[in-house]
Amino acid sequence: MKSITIVADDKVGLLADISYVLAKSKINIDAINVDVIGGKAVISLGMGDAVKAKQVVESAGYKCEDTNAVVIKLLDTPGELNKTTALLAKEGVNVQTVHMLAKDSKNAVLSFIVDKPKRAMLILQPQLITNESAY
Repeated sequence: MKSITIVADDKVGLLADISYVLAKSKINIDAINVDVIGGKAVISLGMGDAVKAKQVVESAGYKCEDTNAVVIKLLDTPGELNKTTALLAKEGVNVQTVHMLAKDSKNAVLSFIVDKPKRAMLILQPQLITNESAY
């Protein structure tokens, strides 16, 4: 999944503004996470066309970064997240952001933004969900 991260001054209506410019350009948001830290909003958006989304958001005056997210499916049992993050750490991959995209009684779908996405995809190949896979 491709994603963009927007960092902006937190204000009332910020998310409404960003979602409006994306909707106006017919860009669908597939995943979202918003945090406010020290007066700054950090908005991570996953979508199919991150390049177009970045152009649209930047043309509206917002600063953003594009990133590759590694999306995996794990069993929803105690310790599975630890096994995954420990494996990435052992292999020298730094986890920068994690988002839970979906969860049911058996599985959890997680999006990892890492410093070495290609390496992480190789390491996590058995759990990897490709763009064509259904969550």
